[in-house]
Amino acid sequence: MSECPHVAELPRPEPAPLSPTCPECLATGANPVQLRICLHCGHVGCCDSSSGRHATGHFTASGHAVMRTFEPDESWRWCFVDGSIV
Repeated sequence: MSECPHVAELPRPEPAPLSPTCPECLATGANPVQLRICLHCGHVGCCDSSSGRHATGHFTASGHAVMRTFEPDESWRWCFVDGSIV
């Protein structure tokens, strides 16, 4: 793991999740494979293994660089800009 400048820009404390699942998948009836939470705003989106790739879509639309897994018993974070675990 590495630190990137985007981690230092994150709000403290972490934002609360805006939903318990991916709202875009819910709206279309799709099944999210894995969930991710945006550490800037709390948006919950599905991972790139899901058909919608909504976590990546949220990054593309918002520029919010760092997300964390929203899966039980996992705690890793990913920076979309740096393309690495942080």
